[in-house]
Amino acid sequence: MSGFDKRVSSYEEALQGLEDGMTLLAGGFGLCGIPENLITEIKRKGTRDLTVVSNNCGVDGFGLGLLLEDRQIRKMIASYVGENALFEKQLLNGDLEVELTPQGNLAERLRAGGAGIPAFFTATGYGTPVAEGKEVRDFNGRPHILEPAITGDFAIVKGWKADTYGNVIYRHTARNFNPLAAMAAKVTVVEVEEIVEPGMLDPDAIHTPGIYVNRLICGTFEKRIEQRTVRS
Repeated sequence: MSGFDKRVSSYEEALQGLEDGMTLLAGGFGLCGIPENLITEIKRKGTRDLTVVSNNCGVDGFGLGLLLEDRQIRKMIASYVGENALFEKQLLNGDLEVELTPQGNLAERLRAGGAGIPAFFTATGYGTPVAEGKEVRDFNGRPHILEPAITGDFAIVKGWKADTYGNVIYRHTARNFNPLAAMAAKVTVVEVEEIVEPGMLDPDAIHTPGIYVNRLICGTFEKRIEQRTVRS
């Protein structure tokens, strides 16, 4: 292995250093493009009191929903509750702190965090509970609220293909929040379906450059479908 080789040999090694109370950024949308094996390893580790930032919290019994079962998540920053009855129950019972953020704002907060921008103004959320306690400023006669950027201690990301240097390609809609999460954490861990040698990927096809990736592991995936509608 060279000093640029980002590969690790186990999921335990991939998440070494993830501790109780940390902020975890997780890629995925619904069950599409979720780092399912890394989530399972966090479940096994029993890491607790996590603040988790993700579009949603998986479903009951799969994805981030696994971490709700033993109350490993203290706070969830997400854009919607989704198909998760346990998430809904813990939210309504006050057992889980939840910060609901408009989906575009959540994406931009992560992107800003990765770009080193501490905050930004947006019109989205003005006049709603989202704006409570936030600075308001008018631009072109329209009120905007100040949204803070999001950064994390760890990011867990699902890619399609990568080279050993950690340059990552995502496939179709599985790209979703993964590139944003990958940029915004101190330690970014990516699991992929295939790892190739440097030079085998078209540089123009790279979505996440290896400079953002700290650890890389190859896994196999169940890839559940959250909702499927077919013609009769």
